[in-house]
Amino acid sequence: MGLFNRKPKLPPAARPPLAAEERMLAWAAAGNGEGDGVLVASNLGLWLPGRGHRIGWHDILKAVWSGRELTVTLAERVTERDGYLVVADCPAETYLLLDPGDLPHQVRARVTRSVAYTSHHPVPGGAGRIAARRVPGVDGLTWTVRYDPGTPADDEAVAAETDRLVAAARSATAPADV
Repeated sequence: MGLFNRKPKLPPAARPPLAAEERMLAWAAAGNGEGDGVLVASNLGLWLPGRGHRIGWHDILKAVWSGRELTVTLAERVTERDGYLVVADCPAETYLLLDPGDLPHQVRARVTRSVAYTSHHPVPGGAGRIAARRVPGVDGLTWTVRYDPGTPADDEAVAAETDRLVAAARSATAPADV
């Protein structure tokens, strides 16, 4: 970028309360720039307008960049089972970014980098995606299952098959020397 094409610095009032080990990677104003807020990508996660907390990269199920809009789908924790979480899609949130800079690239790269394993499997009455994600500051992987719409997640046979599939995935991805 040339000297005259540089994006201005993020105004101090718009800067989120970053943790001591957190650094800002990219930012973009949302909407028409009239108080709609800013999105900030850091090494630890994504700060969205109107929230006083960071969303970890591992909690973003999907991020799509249209060229003008960034649509983010967050994970909602449904229940915790032995060794994994069952998650569902939160409603998608869309942000118009007129001067996106490097933000869409950083979001895509960080969400993708957090995924260590993903596989889609049939279960009784439906299917689900098993994923292992890297979480900053946490040793090992965090395992999640996201059932396809219509899958009876509370069914005992579904839970038993999911337990088996997660155990097999964990075993297949475990380091050989452990």
